[in-house]
Amino acid sequence: MHHCHHHNEKYTRRDFLTKTSLGLGALTLSSLIDPLKAFGGNKLQNLNLPGSDLLGKTHFPAKAKRVIYLLQSGAPSQLDLFDHKPLLNKMNGQELPDSVRGGQRVTGMTAGQASFPLAGSPFSFQQRGESGAWVSELMPYTAQIVDELCFVKSMYTEAINHDPAVTFIQTGSQFPGRPSIGSWLSYGLGTDNENLPSFVVLVTKNKTGQPLYARLWGNGFLPSEHQGVQFRAGKNPVLYLTNPPGVDPMARRQQLDYLKELQQKQYDELEDPEISARIAQYEMAYRLQTSVPEIMDTSAEPDHIYEMYGEDSRKPGTYAANCLLARRLAEKDVKFIQLYHQGWDQHGNLPNAIRTQCKETDQPTAALIMDLKQRGLLDDTLVIWGGEFGRTNYSQGKLTATNFGRDHHAQCYTIFMAGAGVKKGFSYGATDEFGYNVVQNPVHIHDFQATLLHLLGVDHERLTFKFQGRRYRLTDVHGNVVKDLLT
Repeated sequence: MHHCHHHNEKYTRRDFLTKTSLGLGALTLSSLIDPLKAFGGNKLQNLNLPGSDLLGKTHFPAKAKRVIYLLQSGAPSQLDLFDHKPLLNKMNGQELPDSVRGGQRVTGMTAGQASFPLAGSPFSFQQRGESGAWVSELMPYTAQIVDELCFVKSMYTEAINHDPAVTFIQTGSQFPGRPSIGSWLSYGLGTDNENLPSFVVLVTKNKTGQPLYARLWGNGFLPSEHQGVQFRAGKNPVLYLTNPPGVDPMARRQQLDYLKELQQKQYDELEDPEISARIAQYEMAYRLQTSVPEIMDTSAEPDHIYEMYGEDSRKPGTYAANCLLARRLAEKDVKFIQLYHQGWDQHGNLPNAIRTQCKETDQPTAALIMDLKQRGLLDDTLVIWGGEFGRTNYSQGKLTATNFGRDHHAQCYTIFMAGAGVKKGFSYGATDEFGYNVVQNPVHIHDFQATLLHLLGVDHERLTFKFQGRRYRLTDVHGNVVKDLLT
């Protein structure tokens, strides 16, 4: 009698909640793996599950099937690349007028400066292409393809420090713990390739600068198989994937089958969706053992492709090599391909440091866009280039004839996009003549995210997930699709 009573006590509140509320998560999960099998035919619409009006299909026809997001970590200076401001050169060394700053918050790094000397760009600008987009001499390859690009010159954000700003643009919140864009898409739209993750991350190796945390491509509160999977250069592109010495593929397959049986029993008892997630991850890992080495081996690429992306593309782990890999992943229908390139945080030594960054990134970025185009992939691939915020029009510290730095600037910056569903040879939004405030068509981070989801056929207000009693979404409670950017 006592024993039975004890057994009942072990059936905890957590078990009960898992079986009831989280059990719905498991339904959602099984439907990701096979929506029709999970719900018997097309009854998906009738179930009021978190995000269940998606699960593998779109809210409306998608322009883009996949995204390649080239995140330039540390925040490139728009004033030295794309946002041409002759007035700054004319007023070089003069004080930033109070009327322009308008008492806006600046970072702790320059708040104590007695002087805010305006810093003109030392680089020459030209209007390029038929669209006449202004591009700096630092970006000769990008300059050649401006008629493919859609510039947004009026981006703005709320965060003025890197960690909250990069977390904000990747997850829709300045605080850690929310799912990243790629995870939301993996959760909502599923995958188009069973042998590769729907969300792959490539980080340029041996770069320093602002730290990048795995939570930037994390799944937050979504089931864990939706997190981004980092592919690295070298012998083990995905950590802990290869079989230990002496374990052959057959033995591994057998082991997984036994494990799946045990986990299935546990799942039948507890109905915890994380168990299903784990099964899905083990299965994916098994398939990756073949597909990853295959995709990472670029040795069969012809010489002219390497030349197009630049010499660096022969060196695994470089930005150029990752751009080439991004194209290969796009060919295999990976849904969200996230590249990170650090080193844009130029508080000092900007004239030299930005040259290095552009030399590493300009040619491969342009090559990736043209390579996708020549393969017919640009029509349904959206490419995004940009950082987490902009840089100030005044110098951080001393302004000299040959050297200066720029501080963080949240009020305005430039990004560009290319490909599926966005206008070509188009510039949207504008900043004032000082390059300090947006004066036309402001685009907030949440607007950018809403537009990105829209291009993938997703209504940003309807892709939600219930967690801790409230429904969450990438755009939180904000965001408008910027229709003017769309074809």
